[in-house]
Amino acid sequence: MKLSQFKFKLPEEQIALYPPHRVFENEDGTVERVYQRDKCKLMVVHRKSEKIELYKKDIDGNDTDEMLNFRNIVDYFQEGDTFVFNDTAVFPARLFGTKEKTDAKIEVFLLRELNEELRLWDVLVEPARKIRIGNKLFFDGDGPMVAEVIDNTTSRGRTLRFLYDGPHEEFKESLYALGEAPLPRQMITRKVTPQDMEDFQCVFAKNEGAVTAPTSGLHFSKNLLKRMEIKGIEMAFITMHCGLGNFREIDVEDLSKHKMESEEIHVGAEACRIVNTAKDAGRRICAVGTTVQRTLETAIGADQHLKEFDGWTNKFIYPPYDFGIANAMVANFYLPYSTLLMLTCAYGGYDLVMKSYKEALRDSRYRFGTYGDAMLILND
Repeated sequence: MKLSQFKFKLPEEQIALYPPHRVFENEDGTVERVYQRDKCKLMVVHRKSEKIELYKKDIDGNDTDEMLNFRNIVDYFQEGDTFVFNDTAVFPARLFGTKEKTDAKIEVFLLRELNEELRLWDVLVEPARKIRIGNKLFFDGDGPMVAEVIDNTTSRGRTLRFLYDGPHEEFKESLYALGEAPLPRQMITRKVTPQDMEDFQCVFAKNEGAVTAPTSGLHFSKNLLKRMEIKGIEMAFITMHCGLGNFREIDVEDLSKHKMESEEIHVGAEACRIVNTAKDAGRRICAVGTTVQRTLETAIGADQHLKEFDGWTNKFIYPPYDFGIANAMVANFYLPYSTLLMLTCAYGGYDLVMKSYKEALRDSRYRFGTYGDAMLILND
């Protein structure tokens, strides 16, 4: 397929700047937001019948005036069905510092720790032209945090050695205290707040290593997970440490020539047991987001069952593609030209997913992007 086939006009006002919330004005005039991560709107897309649901039903099965919200997702699953989640945890990856002597303002985006003992980190810097090997960078905070540039990796990439004496856990705590939630600036242009570090994290996040959230998992609240558990819905957890490649612009028209950046994934024995049991029983297996889909399709065996896996994947999925494990999927409403949209189209069918997007664009209440609304795609 061609890149231009994933073009659509997205009004700026339909890009979500905040998670689902209610706004209250206090007596002193200040505004307070109460966040409700599971109250986003939910569109349900049926792959075989090509039916698109926007509204709740009455007892006669007719549409009401009330839109579906994410809490209604439980109604589409039964006991024994399985959801697969990505339990990666986001860390506060965006830091701001100054360059020695010049005091020039520098942004440092942490990607991953290369060596725990030597305090080596793979990072991106901005503006990159000002940062050379041997430069020292200083960061504000309660104590001195200094880093030295020891290598150039890409045009914006650098290897930093943090000059910090003390235990590793103390170093990480001090480093993260300087950072902020790494919200994608392509979508969210407002100032980042401390609340974002909580909002930009799934409630089941466990394994640290992501520099962006698996956004489809953000919609699940603890209350919703408990309702699913009570209903007998199974939950399996895999890990993909989401990287910035999810937001990198594609610069080729022919999608077969695009190369994804590699991301680290882990699939354990327990996840394999839960998923394969559901598959053998003919139950629904719902992949929560594109990162889960890519992980499942990387770790699938020749017998079409999930296998244990520890390693890296750069799997790029776009139409047409035959999925081997998931027969349901939760997705967000993604931006034009994104690899996330391409995978969603590969799963739901290009024409049907793009038709669903037209519905969402026609109804200005839908929101797109990281903090936006959700789509459930069912294979019926």
